[in-house]
Amino acid sequence: MSAMCRLALLAVVFVDLMGQGLLFPIINELVMSTKFQFLPTDTPQTTRHLYYGVVISSFFLAWFVGSVYIAKLSDSIGRKSAMVLCLVGALSGYAITILSLINSNLWLLILGRVISGFTAGNQPIAQAAMIDASNNELEASRNLGLLVAGMSAGAVAGPIMAGLLADRELLGNIASIQLPFYFALALVAITLCLILIFYHDSRKAPMQLEFRFRDLFTQFAHLKDRPQVARLCPAYLCFMLVHLSFYIFIANYLSSRFQVGLLVTSMAMLTMGIAVAISSLFMVKPVLSRWSKPLVIKMSALVMGGSALVFVFSNQIWLCYLSIFFAYLCFGLAYPALLNTFACSVDETEQGWVMGIATAGFTLVASLISLVGGGAMEVNIRLPFYITAFAAILVLLLIQLGWRNLGVREIGKQ
Repeated sequence: MSAMCRLALLAVVFVDLMGQGLLFPIINELVMSTKFQFLPTDTPQTTRHLYYGVVISSFFLAWFVGSVYIAKLSDSIGRKSAMVLCLVGALSGYAITILSLINSNLWLLILGRVISGFTAGNQPIAQAAMIDASNNELEASRNLGLLVAGMSAGAVAGPIMAGLLADRELLGNIASIQLPFYFALALVAITLCLILIFYHDSRKAPMQLEFRFRDLFTQFAHLKDRPQVARLCPAYLCFMLVHLSFYIFIANYLSSRFQVGLLVTSMAMLTMGIAVAISSLFMVKPVLSRWSKPLVIKMSALVMGGSALVFVFSNQIWLCYLSIFFAYLCFGLAYPALLNTFACSVDETEQGWVMGIATAGFTLVASLISLVGGGAMEVNIRLPFYITAFAAILVLLLIQLGWRNLGVREIGKQ
């Protein structure tokens, strides 16, 4: 694999993660604040919380639908064509989002999020492309490590772009709420050019393209024949609830509770990105080589639940940042452990299917908690974080009770 080919694939995962880190604080500012007059100024705060949940949920629900078909597309038309399609979708999503900001149109914003979500399947395609183009197992491991670094860099870069490029106190009249999206649009366009020029499929796509509505559900039908995977799912879904009910509402809570602007909420997301980068790059290997995966997952869930309670009862923003840092330092350890547990539960011929189950579970929980949490914040802005703490306790119970099976215990030791 050439250096430019590696760079192209790194750019793919960079812009993918950058987009998520960029969007959460900006969407929160647009929907919750009257500063930009995106919504009518007399829109009640409770309605704004609901709109925020709808916008975020639309992205994740579209991601769930798209992840099934994009994965099939990758096998049918090749990695390169699938990545190009995803990047074109990202370009379209950003362009429509910019139009929504110019016209202060909520429905255009939702449409942009739906298109971006449907084509948000580039990470697994880039991972598969890295493996396809590697000459041996050692090179594949090294290349996947580079992808993790690219993802971490994107998670850190997104909030920085959101916080700096929209802040007029820092950049003067150059700054605007649209500027981060213009930058993101340019970076996606550059990435598209890199893929078109430097990446070439290492194998021919063998299958004929066929889309069926039932494909959304057939991946779950195989669970009845894979009891070990089925036993892992409840704890996995609860852990995703721990993560997502915290992650999705960080910016929303900080702006509502402390009346802070885009820079402060972006720095909160930056803190999260740095914590995940530190743990995924430097801590995963030594921690998982010393302790079992179930223990790491349980302790991480416990720390994340406790951090969520510290976050909502703190009267100081720096303590909120600290709780985010410790929560996502643990998440960066537990998430690879969970994915590895899923991977070890099937043979290598079913790795694509089991990762598809993990992605589907993640996106479904995200879309549901976005809607439920948005409604919950109408009642009490702390409720999503209480859900985090409650879900953390459920994770402990589900692993303790559901993973007693001998086969699952053996998987946890691998």
